[in-house]
Amino acid sequence: MALNLEADLTQLFIDIVNVESVSGNEGLLADLVEAALLQYPHLNVKRFGDTVIARTDLGRPQRVVVAGHLDTVPIANNLPARRDGEVVYGRGTADMKGGVAVALAAAAALKAPSRDVTWIFYDHEEVNADLNALGHIDPAELQGDLAILMEPTSAKIEGGCQGNLRFVITTRGKAAHSARAWTGHNAIHDVFDVLARLYRYKPRMPQVDGLTYHEGLNAVKISGGIATNVIPDKCQIEINFRFAPDLDEAAAKRFCEQTFVGYDLEYVDFALGARPGLDLPIARDFLKAVGTSASAKFGWTDVARFSALGIPALNFGPGNPSKAHTDDESCEIAELGVCYRALVNYLDRQGG
Repeated sequence: MALNLEADLTQLFIDIVNVESVSGNEGLLADLVEAALLQYPHLNVKRFGDTVIARTDLGRPQRVVVAGHLDTVPIANNLPARRDGEVVYGRGTADMKGGVAVALAAAAALKAPSRDVTWIFYDHEEVNADLNALGHIDPAELQGDLAILMEPTSAKIEGGCQGNLRFVITTRGKAAHSARAWTGHNAIHDVFDVLARLYRYKPRMPQVDGLTYHEGLNAVKISGGIATNVIPDKCQIEINFRFAPDLDEAAAKRFCEQTFVGYDLEYVDFALGARPGLDLPIARDFLKAVGTSASAKFGWTDVARFSALGIPALNFGPGNPSKAHTDDESCEIAELGVCYRALVNYLDRQGG
């Protein structure tokens, strides 16, 4: 199998979707992407593990980074891809193989862009932040004046992103036979207070650089007990906090600790958010090329990694983000064309 980057964009998209690439299994798709990009002499192609980077080096005064991840969440009986009219269904269609297809097609077509471009196709985005390939690549490879993450946005621009924090609260009791429950102490019952605090939580909806974010604090996993006739002596509840980019790590953790006063919080994952950064001319030029306004990104994306390097970054890609990770994940074909034309227009005609 080979990827034809000059084929019909919908067919390229379907071909990419049909290469299963659940996090940790991106190798085959990375091989195909690398082989396809190596066919184009205007690109300098490098491979880092299962990440492929292709650059133009034309001496342009500005460089734009266009990035998309190759991995998906696990399959749920939704491969191979299925086309129904003007919609394609299948794992990765929304998040984010449509963006990968658009970026690959644009990389092949833009032989002399007005801005130099670094195209990045990377692995391990859909898992813990410490595994993400962008955190292991030399930051020099990521440098640019603007980064565009091809995350699903329904072909609209979403600025910045929310931070993502996960922690575990453990309640402890005393084991006993369930027929003599009064001789023990049920740790699962003690989780009631934690859930009650979550139930009373009222999310903030702050404005950051003109965009409105919506925070969320939710229990996402709970476990306890070893048998149906044993009073459990331990219960663990994992909680996810999605916070606006006006909070740094200390402020986000302080909020959680104030919410759960009296409990020990074991932090298991953290990723800082990113402010929108839409006030810079290079970002405003992109808004003009797309012909739309921007809204806040609900969720964490790798715009945060570029923001931490001082590079303004935007989310822009085909696919409805509400369909990401769902069993009926899908993408409208029309959005592929919208994103492709906007990207080519920006990189080829907007000056630099």
